[in-house]
Amino acid sequence: MMATVTIVVLDSVGLGSLPDAAAFGDDGAHTLDHTLLHTGTRLTGLAGLGLGCIEGVGSVEAVSDPAASHGRMAEASPGKDTTTGHWEFMGIILHEPFRTWPEFPPAVMNAFDAATGRGHLGNLPASGTDIIRDLGQEHLQTGKPIVYTSADSVFQVAAHVDAVPLETLYTWCEAARAILVGEHAVARVIARPFRGAPGSFERLGAARRDYSVTPPSETVLDVLKAEGREVVGIGKIPDIFGQRGFTREVHTQDNMDGVDRTLEVMRERPDGLVFTNLVEFDSLYGHRRDPEGYAGALADFDKRVPELLAAVAEGDTLLLVSDHGNDPTWPGTDHTREYGLLLAYRPGSAGHDLGTRGTFADVGATVAELLGVRWTGPGTSFAGDLTRGGR
Repeated sequence: MMATVTIVVLDSVGLGSLPDAAAFGDDGAHTLDHTLLHTGTRLTGLAGLGLGCIEGVGSVEAVSDPAASHGRMAEASPGKDTTTGHWEFMGIILHEPFRTWPEFPPAVMNAFDAATGRGHLGNLPASGTDIIRDLGQEHLQTGKPIVYTSADSVFQVAAHVDAVPLETLYTWCEAARAILVGEHAVARVIARPFRGAPGSFERLGAARRDYSVTPPSETVLDVLKAEGREVVGIGKIPDIFGQRGFTREVHTQDNMDGVDRTLEVMRERPDGLVFTNLVEFDSLYGHRRDPEGYAGALADFDKRVPELLAAVAEGDTLLLVSDHGNDPTWPGTDHTREYGLLLAYRPGSAGHDLGTRGTFADVGATVAELLGVRWTGPGTSFAGDLTRGGR
């Protein structure tokens, strides 16, 4: 029987610090609670699914008859970055974190300069907004790309579209991806185009491109594709997996466009997986420490919950998850080590307490069981909880 499982990643909507968060400087972080309590925002749609019934969530009212099964997930891999979290969803648990850099060594930068023929600016950890503000005018005058990193394992290249055409920027990032391997490997190379005049530069999120390392082993995505299922990646999802394991890719402009594109594909009822990332919680509001903006983005998504539920056909499943935290009230500008969100809706099924899962990989194991493919990798399926009991 054909079935569609849809995963929507609410990027960075963490549910409180993990037991080992102190080692990451994040003990006490709670993206959801701190954002909602700071702003007084209410999420009625997500509350109805059971968000407030999850252990550790204090900012959302707990309902007596939640429409979805609900829980939280501990990340087993040692990290708090996008790639680590998404790979773990699909069955890869890392034992060593991706390497981060205070600055990239001469061997890397000399090779990158040779690839661009222009030299570079920056090469330091920075907020993207700040470094573009500080170096953007010099970049326009010289044509040198702006290179920066963060507490994540990333090599980011920013360039103004009037100084560097998009395709040229993408070519440079592909060259950087080939350079940043082995002892110099990073999880992602990210193209960060921007436009505008000094003092009013604007990053072009829809034109961003991520160039990820390839997963080191088979994922649930690979198994689904090999078994003839459709695997549709929406937003930056395919980039995170180096485009491996997908039958279709759908680009998005922003969070609400991501919801629109997801609804379109859900209504087609593909026989397989629809996998979406809504990045703006993280990229626009978490990293910029903007709780009001973050709360507004949550409220915008909350208004779309009824549409998403209506698009879930009988026998299909919708999973809402998150990959790490990015508490906008927390010091610094980086991700926070937190529990991941887990809400699972299936028409006609009762909402069960899924508890605290020991790994994000339970998501992939559940997807495999729901779609009838064999998965022998990490993770414990909770599919049985979703298919028992009626409403």
